[in-house]
Amino acid sequence: MNDPSANPREHLLAALAEVIDERRSADPERSYVAKLQARGLDAMLKKVGEEATEAVLAAKDDDADTLVSEMADLWFHTLIVLRARDRHPDDVLDELARRFGLSGVDEKAGREVAGQRSDK
Repeated sequence: MNDPSANPREHLLAALAEVIDERRSADPERSYVAKLQARGLDAMLKKVGEEATEAVLAAKDDDADTLVSEMADLWFHTLIVLRARDRHPDDVLDELARRFGLSGVDEKAGREVAGQRSDK
């Protein structure tokens, strides 16, 4: 198994995705990821929502340490959803790279032209 703590930061998301993949098929009694996977996509999405709310509350309370901890939880759970939908963190990094240097207004307008949701 790939040890994420042994990887440089630039490889950490890929290493976490690999660990998530390994744990998805593990025994749900022994793996949190497997347990969440067994409960289905709705349970995974609910968990992302819970973690997002906790991160928002930590930011609102100006609690820096809790904010970082809650963001780590949020990122982890979004990685679980990405892998459940057969997407990889590199897909998100590629999209961020594509947007890099674009103004948010221009990027959003480009999505509207392409027929993507523009309410994000």
